[in-house]
Amino acid sequence: MIRVLLVDDQPIVRAGLRTLLGVESDIGIVGEAGNGRDAVRLTLDLRPDVVLMDVRMPGIDGIEATKQIMRSGLRTRVCVLTTYSVDDYVVDALAAGASGFLLKTDAPDRILATIRAVAQGQFSLGAEATAALVARSLAAAPVARASADVLAGLTARERQVFELIAGGLSNAEIAQRLVVGEGTVKTHVARILMKLGLRDRIQVVVFAHRNGLAG
Repeated sequence: MIRVLLVDDQPIVRAGLRTLLGVESDIGIVGEAGNGRDAVRLTLDLRPDVVLMDVRMPGIDGIEATKQIMRSGLRTRVCVLTTYSVDDYVVDALAAGASGFLLKTDAPDRILATIRAVAQGQFSLGAEATAALVARSLAAAPVARASADVLAGLTARERQVFELIAGGLSNAEIAQRLVVGEGTVKTHVARILMKLGLRDRIQVVVFAHRNGLAG
């Protein structure tokens, strides 16, 4: 069971998320908070697997609350949820330690897939947040286009997975696209990271775009 803490200053948003998550057999809501201070307190008390964290809240906002949760040393992971421009918040959220990024306008399936991915220790940004992250990275440190030979050590299947990671897809979404098991995708991802000397999926995304290897 994935234990989720809902954090949003709008009760109607929390009610909508409660309805969405409440019918899922593998997800349980352990608490709710309407501001960042309560989010931190309840996280320390309840130790949820995932915090769905709104950004704009009175007092301590979602970015600062995420930082405090990450500093606590808990294994809780944070997925930021916002109605605002991705460009404004994705980099700050990742820098604070968030593992996922969602817009409140995202489809229910996308929200559920992201919660599950984040609970499993994955980064899950979605295509829009991925594009914003890449644009910011390239603007800060542009790199010349490289040859596709940098992927010479990858198998054909690993190249497919590489391209899908670069597009912002989660392991579950990649598994569905390639009609393989999620465990198989995890194995491919681990091998890609090892072969390319990259730390995580975020580095794969930036590497792909900096080298002109993303579709």
